[in-house]
Amino acid sequence: MQATQREIVMLDAVALSCAIQQREISCVEVMLAYLEQIERLNPRVNAIVSLQHRADLLEQASQRDSELARGDARGVLHGFPHAIKDLEHTAGIRTTLGSPLFKDFVPKTDAIIVERIKRAGAIILGKTNVPEFGLGSHSYNRVFGTTLNAYDQTRTAGGSSGGAAVALALRMVPLADGSDHAGSLRNPAAFNNVFGFRTAAGRVPSDIGDLFMPSLSVHGPMARSIPDLAMLLSVIAGYDARAPISIRQDASQFGASLERDFKSTRIAWTGDFGGYLPFEPGVLGLCSSALKVFERLGCVVETAWPDFPLEKVWLSWLKLRALQVGAILKDAYAEPERRAMMKPELQWEIESGFKLGAYDIADALAMRSAWYRAVLEFFKHFDFLIAPSAQVFPFDAEINWPREIAGCTMDTYHRWMEVMIPITMSGCPALNVPAGFSDAGLPMGIQIVAPNHCEFSCLQLGQAYDQATGWVRDRLSPLLDQ
Repeated sequence: MQATQREIVMLDAVALSCAIQQREISCVEVMLAYLEQIERLNPRVNAIVSLQHRADLLEQASQRDSELARGDARGVLHGFPHAIKDLEHTAGIRTTLGSPLFKDFVPKTDAIIVERIKRAGAIILGKTNVPEFGLGSHSYNRVFGTTLNAYDQTRTAGGSSGGAAVALALRMVPLADGSDHAGSLRNPAAFNNVFGFRTAAGRVPSDIGDLFMPSLSVHGPMARSIPDLAMLLSVIAGYDARAPISIRQDASQFGASLERDFKSTRIAWTGDFGGYLPFEPGVLGLCSSALKVFERLGCVVETAWPDFPLEKVWLSWLKLRALQVGAILKDAYAEPERRAMMKPELQWEIESGFKLGAYDIADALAMRSAWYRAVLEFFKHFDFLIAPSAQVFPFDAEINWPREIAGCTMDTYHRWMEVMIPITMSGCPALNVPAGFSDAGLPMGIQIVAPNHCEFSCLQLGQAYDQATGWVRDRLSPLLDQ
């Protein structure tokens, strides 16, 4: 077919994959369309960084077309332009982690997730911007600057997958990869009206850090539709011997039909956890209005959450966070010149780690286990749990992080995202779906949380919800028409 540049970039990823495989659109046409979109919009938002040379990208796209002409399709992402989150190693492409310490670092090998995306046929056109070392839900750093919200360029894009979310929302990439420790897939997806999926530990293999203690950080897909999300998950999920606790279930399961009857499905709504968490005015009302959609689908919704002291979950998470962040960077911190290149929040994490003893870590791990058991018991009575994806709407991009919410002072740089932490500590999969927009036109989302390893159930409920709402399809960024 003879498609315009706009028609190509507006295609969902599943439709784009089919059009490429059937040779209705060439890989060169696709690459040109996305490069033109990046050239037009990226200067407004700073989502994609380390963009590769145009001629090299078009040459790779031409090679993909030649392969198709011979009947050789690499996979469902054949010919897809793709930008990797700048926390993941990309062979031959600069990987800065948003840090001056790594501003010139070019890895020799790919991360596992990058290997899989490339094996499925994608062409890596660059990286997506992140906060320094992925710390904080606001994507700014001293290497590339700040990524701005797709819907309001005075506001934050969220983070740490902020560049990925904005690039998706503005149709600069058809799909995006991300990672999530304290909301890094869920928060930017909520702030930019797209889907972001925190998967269960081991669903998407990673060989970074300790190989045997489940990390609080996991990888996952981001997309503009649930079938697109499932397609990318089918590419990046699955066992890898380099990640010994990775899940052995066949990733092709995510290619199955997402249709499901949700009559009498039991859903728990956390709200503000009984007044435990503060929220910016308007957030809870907007999120709770989305519950009516689930009720129309036949679900039974009630306010409930696991019976457990959430402050203990938070305090245990702080210790494990300091352990997993600080252990990687403590040696760099020990050198004054390199320490001076770290933002204060990173230095604070490392210094917090120095204060921990072995028994502190043991106690925090025991608390995480106790919380998981409480969540496991809770899911005997409910099929899903739903919570807001943030406690504030996208905030001013000029500030580093919100210091207070509704008059409550935030005592750490990430306390304003505490709504994410119980889900992270549970190990359960959590899917951000759009919840709508504030009166000021700012996006918000909700988390659909399912029992451990039940990602497919999340996708099914997300698909039913999206078909009933159509937020991503119907509420486009004004930049797309400028």
